[in-house]
Amino acid sequence: ERLSQTAFNTLSLETRLREAIPEEAFELHYQPQMRVDTGRLVGIEALIRWPQKEGPTVMPNDFIPIAEQRGLIMPIGSWVLRQACRQNRMWQLSGLPKVPVAVNLSAIQFKQKNLVEEVERVLAETGLDAAGLEFELTESMLMEDTPDIMRTLDGLRLLGVRLAIDDFGTGHSSLALLKRFPIDKLKIDRTF
Repeated sequence: ERLSQTAFNTLSLETRLREAIPEEAFELHYQPQMRVDTGRLVGIEALIRWPQKEGPTVMPNDFIPIAEQRGLIMPIGSWVLRQACRQNRMWQLSGLPKVPVAVNLSAIQFKQKNLVEEVERVLAETGLDAAGLEFELTESMLMEDTPDIMRTLDGLRLLGVRLAIDDFGTGHSSLALLKRFPIDKLKIDRTF
């Protein structure tokens, strides 16, 4: 009975997600990243939320895995990228400090062949300089260390996009990994 209920809940969430994507029914919340010693703003992290007309907001941990399993993560990820870049550009035009906005990439997005081209297109459309964008990757995304992954990392670096490893210490933590990849920032997990 519990499995049936879980399957029903997953199917229901997937159906609602399929409706939410064309309606762009998501919103981004922005979390400032501050220097502890000076209190200076050094970045902003874009965090997706899915508000509901009736009921509480659906948090990413509840819908991102389903979006990845059901092939829905690409349009959601594209929306997040475009919105975060557009918002950062608007902040810059209004005179706020030029700091990067960090966007979390799913492993599926990161492995797409045309990621660098999509990022380049979004930056051009929004007018955001590449230095105003940072991607947060997980250790597990980099563990495969294939030529395609290196090509993507190098392409993003050539654009001028910053790269960070999020939750370092939760996977197969390797300091050698840091030397091999062009990483700008390391976000260490609390459990490490």
